[in-house]
Amino acid sequence: MILAGDIGGTKTLLALFEVQGDRLQRTFERRYASADYQSFDALLEAFLDEAGGRPEVLCVGVAGPVLEGRCAATNLPWVLDEAALAEHTGIARVHLLNDVEAAALGALELETGRLVALNPDARRRRGNRAMLAPGTGLGEAVLHWSDGGYRPMATEGGHADFAPRDALEDGLLVYLRDALDGHVSVEHVLSGPGIRRIYNYLAEVGDLAEPARTAERIREAQDPSAVIGELALAGESPRCRRTLEVFIGLLAAEAGNLALRSLAVGGVLIGGGIAPRILPLIGSPRFMAGFSAKGRFHDLLRAMPVEVVTDPAAPLLGAAARGRQLLAGP
Repeated sequence: MILAGDIGGTKTLLALFEVQGDRLQRTFERRYASADYQSFDALLEAFLDEAGGRPEVLCVGVAGPVLEGRCAATNLPWVLDEAALAEHTGIARVHLLNDVEAAALGALELETGRLVALNPDARRRRGNRAMLAPGTGLGEAVLHWSDGGYRPMATEGGHADFAPRDALEDGLLVYLRDALDGHVSVEHVLSGPGIRRIYNYLAEVGDLAEPARTAERIREAQDPSAVIGELALAGESPRCRRTLEVFIGLLAAEAGNLALRSLAVGGVLIGGGIAPRILPLIGSPRFMAGFSAKGRFHDLLRAMPVEVVTDPAAPLLGAAARGRQLLAGP
């Protein structure tokens, strides 16, 4: 039995899996609001009390850098430690991995129908793959092709510098540099909070008038970025629509950057919670145009597969897949 987890700034998923041949069978699952718990230990104990028994392996994907078996979660006041978790739970094998690293592994387990292709001209080659996942933050990971299989590589590329490409994005950088006291990362624009920041910038420069009631609805919403997305897709707000167009342009550019940095000839995966919700807009030809706008490497990128992962359980499945590897060997 494997206990797999997916820890994010907003929610935490935990599930028990059984290994049946080459398949992972989910037998018990619970979802928790991460902010409701002071520590992962407390949340984990609540799950184990309800599930009953102790699994052989605990494997958890967490949003943050995992260093020597320890991780201070990026968007939570939690610190996770493999040795401490093993001692606390009595589970012999405990492994932490970055959440996007887990999501990339999980995408390899998904059926084709859970991946939406964006590039009709793709030519899949044997080689590296890469994933970026905008959600509460922006995660990036690489699947390195080696010895006939994929080895996941975590990164913190989402915290690299934001690089504008045109006059509008130049202005956005200046606006955010003042608002954020200096450093502006890619995550500051390619995330849920990033959508709100882009909207606020467009309002600041007077781009597309917005009815007062619409602006008030966004301002008072518990999740303003979700409301901006809903209004954009419904065609009820030109400014919201423009916000998503800017966001998708930035997403396409960063996906292309990651593809170059990792030479992802095997394909680029777009995960996270935002992309599936705005898929009708991401699926336009403009995305691939922005993705491949890399000068003399245009043709290389234009041939790369680009897919949106629509299954939100991919990180959980990836953690379970890593747990399966731990069961099979040291």
